[in-house]
Amino acid sequence: MDVKKVGIIGTGSMGGMISLLFAEHGIHTHYYDPSKQDVEALQSHAKVSKHEVEIPYHDDHKSLCEVLEDGNNPKSARHGPSISPGGSKEALDKIACKDTKRRPCVAKLGPGGCRNYVKMIHNGIEHGMMTALCEAWAIMNIRLGMNYEEIGTVFEKWNGDKQKPLRDKFLSNICADICRTKDEKGNYVLPNVRDKVVQVVNNSKGTGTWSVQEGTRLHVPDPTIAVVASADAARRQTVKQALEGKGVKPARIDDFDKDKFHEDQSNAAYASFLMCSIQGLHVLSKANEENDWKLDFADVLQLWRKGCIIQSDGIVDLLETLPKTYPSLKRVVLKAIEFDLHPGALDTSLEYYKYSGSTELPTQFQEAELGYFGAHMFDQKTAQPGKPVTGNHHFEWKPARGVLETDD
Repeated sequence: MDVKKVGIIGTGSMGGMISLLFAEHGIHTHYYDPSKQDVEALQSHAKVSKHEVEIPYHDDHKSLCEVLEDGNNPKSARHGPSISPGGSKEALDKIACKDTKRRPCVAKLGPGGCRNYVKMIHNGIEHGMMTALCEAWAIMNIRLGMNYEEIGTVFEKWNGDKQKPLRDKFLSNICADICRTKDEKGNYVLPNVRDKVVQVVNNSKGTGTWSVQEGTRLHVPDPTIAVVASADAARRQTVKQALEGKGVKPARIDDFDKDKFHEDQSNAAYASFLMCSIQGLHVLSKANEENDWKLDFADVLQLWRKGCIIQSDGIVDLLETLPKTYPSLKRVVLKAIEFDLHPGALDTSLEYYKYSGSTELPTQFQEAELGYFGAHMFDQKTAQPGKPVTGNHHFEWKPARGVLETDD
């Protein structure tokens, strides 16, 4: 089947780039977007690339659908996107990005807003993965004293070595490019980039925050995908000045086996990738139950194999891989803490793994504390764990008594 025309509703960064991609392949891309700015931007790109004819505009979605007779990341969308659209299955399979086994990474996921929700969770996972990689970069650059070319080589090896867990990952691949890129004067770009991520604060990119909010609402822990609060750089500068030189000063790591430590770092970053994926899927599973979307999670995983930011082709090996990455993750976190580095995502991944499979959490004592000063109920260890509902037992740790009561 030859695909001759497609429809795009929403031509922001992702929709605009995928429209250009289709046009380059001779596919007429009919589009609608209520944003005048997005429309003008796409028309400008189409004019420059000489694809104006292949990208016609519609002033409402109804006329667009009538033409079609059918009722994401800019860069990844430009080179073969992973999408969750409407339309005929044959056409979708034809235009979708393919995984390593040439299977299409596309699916009609379900009713209502479930497709948007899946994309939101994808972006939450993406934020956590990026944080893990930026921590790996900081350890190498700031505390191991490695230059950008050396770090770029490490990231390139992680992504290119078929024996490495981070192989063929879009995020680890761009890390090498970021380290090596220079401006027109021949200077590295990265040194002048401030440690200030504001997208989730100014609402230009809120999906990472929304994923965390949904995890909280649904009572699903997702600590690794929580966004690091770095936006208020001025506040951190004020705190640093107020401490008058008494704040924490990360130390240089000198005495170490570099190759072995890089191996540990690769495994630790991958462990965080897995933790992000698990946490995101748990949130998605709970939302699926709540909304009765009847999601097929095999479709979700296939959707994320290629053509998207997280590119999680190896996610199906989660349970087999996790125990193998734990020792490396622990060693990297311990070393980072010892030298006062910032392993936020790596550390939360370690703790998440530890408490997720533990049956001896400190919350045993917290349950007793709650019962001491309130009428809280608890479950006994002699019974089965049961569901997350109120327990059947209460103990008067110290019976209440009036202020005038005595022992007599």
